[in-house]
Amino acid sequence: MNKKTVLITGSSRGIGKAIAVKFAKKGYNVIINCAHNEEALLKTKSEIESYQVSCHAFLGDMSDIETARVLFGQIKKLYGSVEVLINNAGISYVGLFTDMTPEDWNRVMAANLTSVYNCCSLAVPDMIKNKYGKIINISSVWGNVGASCEVAYSASKGGMNAFTKALAKELAPSNIQINAVACGAIDTEMNHFLTDEELMQLINEIPADRLGSAEEVADLVYHLAYKNEYLTGQIIGLDGGWI
Repeated sequence: MNKKTVLITGSSRGIGKAIAVKFAKKGYNVIINCAHNEEALLKTKSEIESYQVSCHAFLGDMSDIETARVLFGQIKKLYGSVEVLINNAGISYVGLFTDMTPEDWNRVMAANLTSVYNCCSLAVPDMIKNKYGKIINISSVWGNVGASCEVAYSASKGGMNAFTKALAKELAPSNIQINAVACGAIDTEMNHFLTDEELMQLINEIPADRLGSAEEVADLVYHLAYKNEYLTGQIIGLDGGWI
């Protein structure tokens, strides 16, 4: 109970999993979550427990407030509260705006933005009470500049960035820091739809001449959660100089 507790949404694989493993290595109680893939979630739980830390796995969609309430009820019983919240859950939609349906739009907004509101609304009261908290939102460079054929995704990440800046100002007097990491091209399954030729064209656009790794995102996220208490309300680019 004297250990800090971290919740990472969307953490069965990719960036979320790398973040969860990073915090496990640092001795945190780790709560992992995903909406659908129970097999991957439990595999990640087993890996985290190999670091001799407590891990709670929860299958459920954080864009649904009642589901989120169930998770936070379990957290209350197991750990008391969450000191660090990493809002990583998200989905992409690649396609022409004119082909997008209202259902497509709502699905992206729910997964990428409403889930952030839900988890923050449930985590923040205890953070205020304890006068301590770290919230890191996993955003995208497209939230800063927009991407053709990714209108909904770009809008959701732009909304996340504005949410981060506004809530950081509101909660700074309570010693709660909120920042976002605007990821560039990271080597995860989200980019696996690209052909080899498209991937090489993308890499050629990046001054660092490579994709980023999930572990590099995890290192930055841990630094934001562990270090400077004067750094808040920032959207920090991690893109190899791309944007």
